[in-house]
Amino acid sequence: MHGPPLAGWLLVALSAAVGAYCLLRVRTAPPAQRRAAAGDALMGLGMAAMAVPASALDTGRWGGLALAAVFGAAAVRAVLPLRHAAGHLHHLIGALAMVYMGLAMAATGGHAGHGAPAGLPLVTGVLLAYYLLYVLRGGGRLVVAGGGRATGGTAWTQRPELVAGCRVSMGIGMFAMLLTM
Repeated sequence: MHGPPLAGWLLVALSAAVGAYCLLRVRTAPPAQRRAAAGDALMGLGMAAMAVPASALDTGRWGGLALAAVFGAAAVRAVLPLRHAAGHLHHLIGALAMVYMGLAMAATGGHAGHGAPAGLPLVTGVLLAYYLLYVLRGGGRLVVAGGGRATGGTAWTQRPELVAGCRVSMGIGMFAMLLTM
């Protein structure tokens, strides 16, 4: 990530924590929810890798291409469940956004944001708008749900407010990463 190193490291920490939580969800989730939890974990951990400040780890072109390849495969995998549930569309958009950012990093040799243009302004703007609306909608739902409590038998890894909070956090992270392109 480009921009202030402290912001990059905070985003790394947040994304890694969300990714780790989502990995725990994969292990404890009912079978019907494991695919979504795995997609969230991949996104969180991929965002953590992409957010490492350029001053700490200069991967050049290969880092962006590697991330684009991983998330390209995730995008292909996200297309399959779209026939059954439109809720997977967000995972597809997220994977495609990560491919886009990875390709932008590769095109600039990993130095986007240091005087080198990265990405296409129209695509970046559309993605920024999508994530802004996603975060506002998800955050609004969290506020409205407020003091809702999970049932006594719900494991902490499956608490709906934690799952929603993690997704909103990842949306904020994606918005921040797109802003620094």
